[in-house]
Amino acid sequence: MNFLSREMEESRVIHEITPLMGKDALYIADRRKKEFTYPIHNHEVFELNFVEHAAGVRRIVGDSNEVIGDYDLVLITSPDLEHVWEQNTCTNEDIREVTIQFYLDMSDDGFLSRNPFYSMRKMLLEARKGLAFPVEDIMRVYHYIDTLSSVKDSFYAVIQFLTLLHELSKSAKARPLATSSYAKVEVESDSRRVLKVKNFIAKNYMDEIRLATLAEIAGMSPSAFSRFFKLHTGRNLSEYIIEQRLGYASRMLVDTTKSVAEISYQSGFNNLSNFNRIFKKRKGCSPSEFRENYHKTRIIV
Repeated sequence: MNFLSREMEESRVIHEITPLMGKDALYIADRRKKEFTYPIHNHEVFELNFVEHAAGVRRIVGDSNEVIGDYDLVLITSPDLEHVWEQNTCTNEDIREVTIQFYLDMSDDGFLSRNPFYSMRKMLLEARKGLAFPVEDIMRVYHYIDTLSSVKDSFYAVIQFLTLLHELSKSAKARPLATSSYAKVEVESDSRRVLKVKNFIAKNYMDEIRLATLAEIAGMSPSAFSRFFKLHTGRNLSEYIIEQRLGYASRMLVDTTKSVAEISYQSGFNNLSNFNRIFKKRKGCSPSEFRENYHKTRIIV
């Protein structure tokens, strides 16, 4: 593959020029490999990446850093979201990786805006942060992935792939990987009250945010709003605020040369030791280690 390096302030990331040409519908790479050597990268096209028998591999998607099990399936639809699968502690020499690159029109009046594609469109929008699917969903669609590269007729290959996406869009347990603040994705919600609060947090994350203020924005009592927010988001309000602040902090660690102390205060943590403690608990490493490890993966090819 060809690469083009794109400068990101003080660091660089590989911008992949994919084999998917203008009139192509899909690019499918179904391969066996002994190790992962591909550098961290992003690309304009969407990607569904399946990995089998690679327990111990480290997957980095934006500010998400996880060690995967025997099966891994991730959908990424952002041109700016960096991602990589690193060898880490994986020792298996018969790894299978199926990478499907594609592009679908996500405009408001495009084909996917029609009613039958509602769940698929919603999933593709969520996947701008990277979307990981649990093993139960992977097993449910395994046949579609396993046989896709052997479908000779391109029309039927596209139909099978769209069926695969439709089945994945039914998942109730798919989870976003990068935080919306890191991935620079606009916040969304099915509730206008929650959306107003999320927008307020996105604009004021660096300042002290009081429950009473957010409850007032939502027009509810503090206790009622706390329950309402968790019902609509699945997260406690305090957890959501911390997640957003860590996302902004992680982005600054990657894209700037600011000190950890500066980043701590500019992302809304008024205590450096508290920031270090929370960051390590949530990310599995200190802010300095996160910056160092992330920059190590940014190899220029």
